[in-house]
Amino acid sequence: MRRLACLVGALSLMAGAVMAEPPPAPDRPLPDAGQEARARALFADIRCVVCQHESIADSPAGIAADMRRLVREEIAAGKSDQAVRQDLVRRYGDYVLFQPPVRAGTWLLWFGPFALVLGAGTVFVWRARRRRTEIQPLSEDEERALAELTADPDETESVSPRS
Repeated sequence: MRRLACLVGALSLMAGAVMAEPPPAPDRPLPDAGQEARARALFADIRCVVCQHESIADSPAGIAADMRRLVREEIAAGKSDQAVRQDLVRRYGDYVLFQPPVRAGTWLLWFGPFALVLGAGTVFVWRARRRRTEIQPLSEDEERALAELTADPDETESVSPRS
């Protein structure tokens, strides 16, 4: 039994080591300071496709390092910032940009939150303006029937109807 537990433990350690992502290669900045500044500005505008809430400048994921390397290569090749963005959008889709372009495919992304707030506000205003029904007082017959229903059986003789 003890050997089986040791074997299972060793296998789980090996599986964890095999499944772990290797650390990315260290970034090598561009020799031209102007090009490196352009690359770093682009890094802040591009979303990591793994982390999704971090830019590729801040992400420790291996794919973010690959994306940084790709951006640097394209800038070194003389491509414009717009061409670099278009290439990344072609590869990963509009979601890779923190500010995707406004077009038919991204309308929900841009205007969905506003439509949701507007719809919720409309529902609240509609419910607030609805006419409330006024509660009518009970008639004498209804009051007597209610008194009979709610009266304690021991006190039925002492309860008298209202005049």
